[in-house]
Amino acid sequence: MIYKVENEYETLNWPTFLDNYALISGQLTSLSKVLSHDKCPALRNLTVLPLMLSPERDEQLAQMTEHRVTTFAHDLVPDYLRTKLEPMAENKMLQLEHKASTLSYENAQKQIAAYQKVVSHVWELVSKAREEWEVESSARGSTQQNSSVADTHLLVAAVGMGKGLKMVTNPNGQPNQTSGGMMVAPQGRPGGTPGQGQMPPNTQAMTMNKAPSAIKTNIKSATQIHPYGR
Repeated sequence: MIYKVENEYETLNWPTFLDNYALISGQLTSLSKVLSHDKCPALRNLTVLPLMLSPERDEQLAQMTEHRVTTFAHDLVPDYLRTKLEPMAENKMLQLEHKASTLSYENAQKQIAAYQKVVSHVWELVSKAREEWEVESSARGSTQQNSSVADTHLLVAAVGMGKGLKMVTNPNGQPNQTSGGMMVAPQGRPGGTPGQGQMPPNTQAMTMNKAPSAIKTNIKSATQIHPYGR
């Protein structure tokens, strides 16, 4: 069908082609149901055996394998289908089987116990290393954060645009630069109280001297970096 679509698409009888396609699709669906049944053995548990071997060149096989395999001969079957071990591996396997057959039951049990002990020791080492690695990973992932993005944005907005700042009048009738422990923008900043003009330098210095010591430095730095305070 693929060949007809690629080479005979101009003269193809599409109703017949679609009927054949529906028939093949139904057969594939039935085959998949049979293979997926619980009683059907898995294909990976079955042995693949060649049905036809030939020393001659097979063009179709070469095209399917992109010219990696050109012949399906007797000497290539053990390599491609793994139906026979390599000679060295086969000899080694025979030696091990002979050694196992001549080994006594007590010696076999001792060797099995020693092997299990070694495996348990290696398992403990691997498990301990894994636990240490998980602890280190969790410690790196749960590092305490030393800064807050929201507080940083709030501070930048307060210093640069006077957002959230307001002027408070003290009992002497002079404007106070602090409000709730926050920095207050100088006059002329968007956060200032409307209706009040620019304060004289002497008044600003007196007000700053009256401010708490913990806020004095912040007010000076804010006044220095702000363009309206120059």
